[in-house]
Amino acid sequence: MLANKNLPNAISSVRIACTAWLLFMEPLSPLFMIIYVITGVTDVLDGAIARRYGTTSEVGARLDSIADILFYTLILIRIFPVLWVTLPKKIWVMVGAVIGVRLIAYLIFAVKNHRFASIHTYLNKVTGLLVFGVVLFIRTPIAVPYCWLVCTVGMLSSLEELIIHLTSDEYDPNRKMLLKRG
Repeated sequence: MLANKNLPNAISSVRIACTAWLLFMEPLSPLFMIIYVITGVTDVLDGAIARRYGTTSEVGARLDSIADILFYTLILIRIFPVLWVTLPKKIWVMVGAVIGVRLIAYLIFAVKNHRFASIHTYLNKVTGLLVFGVVLFIRTPIAVPYCWLVCTVGMLSSLEELIIHLTSDEYDPNRKMLLKRG
């Protein structure tokens, strides 16, 4: 049982190490892409294993959040410049709109509840998966249509979260969709 208890945190630690390694690699090189996929797999595995074995913990949640923040920072530093010159400016306008709606949703929740929170809806999870895939598809012929799909799903998930925050009296971080609680 001890191995199961520490396994999710070890996986999160691998994600942190892989993210640090990516910082020093050529963006979108074959080795970069392999390590990038490993970071995505470890992001899914750590929480899934912790839930499966009942070993979720505050330390594990914080380690996962640190890994997420480091990974998103890496994306901003190493991948965003590639995307900026690759994607049409119209997509960036849509990205700005999605971020704007998302920030409004967060602000409304913060004003109502005096803290920051995000809801783990199905659309938010799909959006995260699709955003992760942008790096995998950016140098393919489907890059632009794929990014439009990501923006569309991202906008739907942002609007869903905004509506939930506007209409809910209670915070439920595990609410899966607008029309269904729990």
